[in-house]
Formats: sequence, structure tokens, C-alpha cells
Amino acid sequence: MDLATGLGLFAGVGVIVGLIMLDGGNFKAYYDIHAVIVIFGGATAATMIRFPFSVIMHGLPMGLRFAFTMRSIHPRELIEEITRVAEINRKSGPVALENVEVSDSFLAQGLRYLADGYDKDFIRDTMERDRDNFLQRLDEGSKVYRAVGDCAPAWGMIGTILGMVTMFANMSDPSKLGPAMATALLATLYGAVIANMIALPIADKLHIKLEEEEISRTLIIDGVLQMRDAKSPTLVREMLLAYLPDHHRSEMAEAT
Repeated sequence: MDLATGLGLFAGVGVIVGLIMLDGGNFKAYYDIHAVIVIFGGATAATMIRFPFSVIMHGLPMGLRFAFTMRSIHPRELIEEITRVAEINRKSGPVALENVEVSDSFLAQGLRYLADGYDKDFIRDTMERDRDNFLQRLDEGSKVYRAVGDCAPAWGMIGTILGMVTMFANMSDPSKLGPAMATALLATLYGAVIANMIALPIADKLHIKLEEEEISRTLIIDGVLQMRDAKSPTLVREMLLAYLPDHHRSEMAEAT
């Protein structure tokens, strides 16, 4: 599980629960079925209008998966791993790469292409297409969650307006004023919580994942193509260091 997501979710829920307990711990007062229907029903409807159903069904579970199990390999580690593989490739040839174990599945795919003897153009075109398709799916998932985050507060406001209309329409019946006001306020609360504690943070996390994967997968493609040309491990390493910020390059240079 991604530690930051777990801690953030725990802290967010803890703040809300703590405040409710400080106010007397009446959790039932913070539940209203009408507000739930307005927020979840409205946000779902608006999202379905914005996106094709296939994008929604793929983007929602993917967002949760990456939010809670997000694991990225740092480019420094990839460079070291590719350098190690390049040494094996130079000493034993591409066939030896078939049994090499690596930590990244995309790199493993590239090594299979090398071991099977595919030409450079095929490797480049196929891996770039796979990279672009994966990045597109991440982008779609980020857009779906951002759409939910955008429309949830708006539907909270709609729920508030509906609740106030009901309240003013029943001013002569005091027994209906409380439930109507509860719907009005809780709809705003639900919309704000869904947007700012769930949807928008997941959208941002997917965007960060997209940027990391774009760098990592492009780095891997360049490394695999350099090995296809039988370049020396030192040359491969030096070329891939261009993907790192200056301070990381200095650290790796000092390490060697």
C-alpha cells in the first residue's frame, strides 16, 4: 500500500470523526439519505455525461489501484539496472537476456524483444506504442477523478438549494424544517469531502504517476535501443544520466 495515501486518508477521516466526537459524538446527525442520493447520483450522472462508459469503468478502478498500491522505480535504479543488463548483453549476447530478472515489467518486455532478435524499428515502434497507450489510460483515469472532484461540490450546492426550497415551502410545518436544513447542509459537506479528500487527490496522484511513467518508460526504451546497437555499458549509462536532475547525476558520478 502507498504509505502517503494511507496516512492521508487516515488523517482526513480522523479529523472529521474527531470533530464530530468533540461536538457530542452524534454520528446519526451527519447522515442524510437525501443528501447521499443528490451527491452520489448527481456526480455519477454528470461523469457519465462527460465520458464514455468504457473510460469510466476503466478509470475508476485504475485510480484506486494506483492510489493505494502506487510503486514507482526511481530513474536512478532503472539506470543502474539497465547498465547491469547492458554488461550481460555485451559479454554473453542478447540470448542471455532471456533469463535475466529485472524489477520493471516494461524493461522485461524490451529484453524479451532483444533476446528474440527483433529489429530496432520494431522494438522502438512497439514499445513507444505501449508507453503511449499506458499514459493515455492514466490520463483518462486522472480526468475521470478530476471530473468527479469538480462536480461533487456543485451537486452539494444543488442539494443545499433543494433542501432550502423544501424548508421554505414548509415554513408552516416546523417538523419538516429540521430535516430539510440537514439535507441542505449535509449535501454541501458530502460534496466537499468527496472532492477534496478522495477525487481530486487521486486525480493528482494519477497525474504524478503519469509524469513518472513517461520519464521511466522513455528511459527504458532508449536503454533497450542502445543495447540493440550493442553499445558499451558505460556509454549506455552516460546517455541515460541525461534523464536525471543535476544533483542526482552528481550523486551517481560520486558513487562510481
